[in-house]
Amino acid sequence: MTDTRGGLPERPLSPHLQVWRWHITMACSILHRACVFALYVGVLLLAGWAVALASGPDAYACYTGALGSPLGKLVLFGLTVAVLYNIAYTVRQTFWDAGKGFTPKTADMTGAGAIAFAVVGAIVVWVIAAQTGAL
Repeated sequence: MTDTRGGLPERPLSPHLQVWRWHITMACSILHRACVFALYVGVLLLAGWAVALASGPDAYACYTGALGSPLGKLVLFGLTVAVLYNIAYTVRQTFWDAGKGFTPKTADMTGAGAIAFAVVGAIVVWVIAAQTGAL
């Protein structure tokens, strides 16, 4: 039988970030959550673009002017990184779902690869966009 006369038993608290040693798989998980939030913001920006497009040439010019500003381009670059990181992270998770890549060395390597793919891929996309006159 369970002894309940002393109240609820003492239960350990879940360890938090201060308790765990920082490692790349933890950073990947946190970065993935941040990127998903950024993609929600990106959807709102896309919806704003559609509303501006439907509102006429003046509203569209104002909206594209805001997105073409240095701050707007920084936000769009961040969204490019978020999209590419989400793609790489999803591929990584697909292998994990198949039971592959769980060794610490492989998990660290694929995590660093996903981050590198996102950053380098975004730079490549923006360089190509600049060379073709899209910026």
